[in-house]
Amino acid sequence: MPMSDSGVEVRVGGRADLSDLQPYRAPQQDAPVKLNTNESPYPPPEAFLSDLRDRVAGLVLHRYPEKDAAEVRESLARHAGTLTERVWVANGSNELFMQLLLAFGGAERKAITFEPTYAMHSHVTRVSGTRLLRGRRNPDHTLHIEATVEAIRVQRPDIVFLCSPNNPTGNSLSQEELSAICEAAPGIVLLDEAYAEFSGKSFAPMIEDFDHLVVTRSFSKAWRLAGARVGYLTAQPWLIEELQKVSLPYHLSAFTQALILVALKHSAELLSTVETIRYERDRLLRELSTTRGITAFPSDANFIFFSCDSADGSVVWQKLLDRGVLVRDFSDVTGCSGSLRVSIGTPEQDERFLEALNDALHDL
Repeated sequence: MPMSDSGVEVRVGGRADLSDLQPYRAPQQDAPVKLNTNESPYPPPEAFLSDLRDRVAGLVLHRYPEKDAAEVRESLARHAGTLTERVWVANGSNELFMQLLLAFGGAERKAITFEPTYAMHSHVTRVSGTRLLRGRRNPDHTLHIEATVEAIRVQRPDIVFLCSPNNPTGNSLSQEELSAICEAAPGIVLLDEAYAEFSGKSFAPMIEDFDHLVVTRSFSKAWRLAGARVGYLTAQPWLIEELQKVSLPYHLSAFTQALILVALKHSAELLSTVETIRYERDRLLRELSTTRGITAFPSDANFIFFSCDSADGSVVWQKLLDRGVLVRDFSDVTGCSGSLRVSIGTPEQDERFLEALNDALHDL
């Protein structure tokens, strides 16, 4: 242990409870076709970028930004069809998760996930010092709703994490399933709807019936703005007041607030590729469903989860990369043996993927 100049022992070690926790990393390797992180394959339209440049040029940067992002929240509320006091905004959904854990988790509290699901739910739970409980999904990755409800009733978690459509598996909850979970949950129910635009449905109106329900949304996927890091949630005002206690001062920069306002002005243009991606997703699913050696799972999102029936998924992943196509390898994730996830790209990119996959399987 190092010593300071005064002879005092300096404690520089990390937290013991995080010693086995790996940093969250999505592979960012170079490849001609990148289909691994569920980004949109289409850049934002020029009209949006032009308006954004004009807006940014007029920013007052020697002053702090508006602390509670009131104009942004009001504009988002109009877009979402809700009240301003029911909207909160942050730098991506992940920051929202962390704020929720800081407000409602921590020592002596518990959060539950149902695996496999989005890895950041469990990651931020552990980082916040909250006890993590892991439930399991069915072999087809759907929720066993009776077992899920029973686990919540027995464990009484302070936070329940859900994802619909679920990442990485692509399947959605039903309203009946979500209602049953909310009725059983004694604490916060956090529903991650990062891919809701591709499913065509949102459960945000259900916050009227369950005041402990929180629904998060993202600008990273359907909005084509992954690089902007924007997320927002809808919830009851009392809950948002708790989040304001733990958020950092001026957490949403003037640049981010300007971008959100311009994006909302151009919402129709930014979201215009959703139908194209849905069509391409369904086409790709049909192709994968007839590919020998592959089991593809139905998806409501902008990606498809599939398993390599008699092959090592990591080997297939590497063979795809060798052919210039990068997808996401989930082979080492519990419940996902031999499984990969491919994001929906342009038709040309998806054809490259299918050709590479057929070649890779032929080489096994």
